[in-house]
Amino acid sequence: MLTYPQIDPVIFRFGPFAIRWYGLMYLLGFLAGYVLIRHLSRLRHLPLNKTEAADLLFYCVLGVVVGGRLGYVLFYDLGYFLTRPLQALAIWQGGMSFHGGLAGVVVAVSLFCWRKKLSWFLTADVLVTAATVGIGLGRLGNFINGELWGRVTEAPWGMVFPGAGPLPRHPSQLYEALLEGALLFAILYLLHRRAAAPGIPFFSFLLLYGVFRFAVEFFREPDAHIGTLGHLLTMGQVLSLPMILVGVAGLAWIHAGRRRP
Repeated sequence: MLTYPQIDPVIFRFGPFAIRWYGLMYLLGFLAGYVLIRHLSRLRHLPLNKTEAADLLFYCVLGVVVGGRLGYVLFYDLGYFLTRPLQALAIWQGGMSFHGGLAGVVVAVSLFCWRKKLSWFLTADVLVTAATVGIGLGRLGNFINGELWGRVTEAPWGMVFPGAGPLPRHPSQLYEALLEGALLFAILYLLHRRAAAPGIPFFSFLLLYGVFRFAVEFFREPDAHIGTLGHLLTMGQVLSLPMILVGVAGLAWIHAGRRRP
């Protein structure tokens, strides 16, 4: 069994204000996203200047926040928010859905591309690749916060998380950071380096993130107020299935289009 590092979630305090690791991870993710958007737009000849890249990132941040919160309300705790609708606005209390955030980003990107007359697929290819860094950092933030821990395990790398009981658990946050962050970034970046056709990185992201998330959910503790659906799948797995299907269908569609004479 490994020892959980017990990192203080608060980096430092300044009077009533506190700088937290989780917030820092988000900030670093957005900064890295901007740098990667600029780099990949040059690599893929997407016409974005510095101002437009910053505007695109701003659109995406809004999509993540609005879509992520709305997705959490609809998918994870709708009954609670129907009785307390104003609590849906209290995003500072936590509660965001990745799948809802993804839907929000798709809407935001569509609006941005329509305004700027840019290729939707090429823009989406750049964005999903840049997003993987933020996804990985966000999972590291979850690990430091000691939240979203894994299921009980006898594996030698199991950890006892504060507030999760006395039994060792899978550090599933680190599994997700490695798979959905580092590995997924490496694969998508390689596709860009090989000048993959527009749309291939985007649909590959949907497919691979869906597969990685679906697999890790078997090691992650289900949400206490939801559990498993039908005693089989978690909500995260149910929401990942459409991503996998759309990813496969999209890649097949692009492949079929390239084979036409």
